[in-house]
Amino acid sequence: MKDIEIILQDKNIKPNQDFIGTIQVNYSGKYDSIVLNTQILGSNELMLFTSYNGKKISQRSSRLFISKESMPNNKVDFTAQITFEPTEKHDVKFRASIIEQHKEIENDVVFASFS
Repeated sequence: MKDIEIILQDKNIKPNQDFIGTIQVNYSGKYDSIVLNTQILGSNELMLFTSYNGKKISQRSSRLFISKESMPNNKVDFTAQITFEPTEKHDVKFRASIIEQHKEIENDVVFASFS
C-alpha cells in the first residue's frame, strides 16, 4: 500500500467537463498537509479546481493545497475542469505530495489524457 495515492475516476479528460479524483493518505507518520500539483503537458493552460471534499472553490491554478484538518479519514475528493479546447491530445500529470514542516515526505504521480 502506497503512503499517498491519487485515484482518478476517468483518465480520459474532456474539455469543460468535471472530472473527479481522490487522494488517499496512508502515511502513518505526522504531516501538515498535502499538495496536488498538475501540469497539462505541451500547454501553458491551467486547471480550474471547483471543489474539494464538498467545499466549493473557484481556483484556476496548477496547485491545490489542502491542510490535514480539511481531510477527514486522511482522504480528499476533488473536482476540476480543463476549460480550453485542445487542438491536439495532451497528457496531464497529477502529482500529490505529503508535506511535513515544509518538506516533502512522499509523493504519487498519475497521468491522464486530455483531448
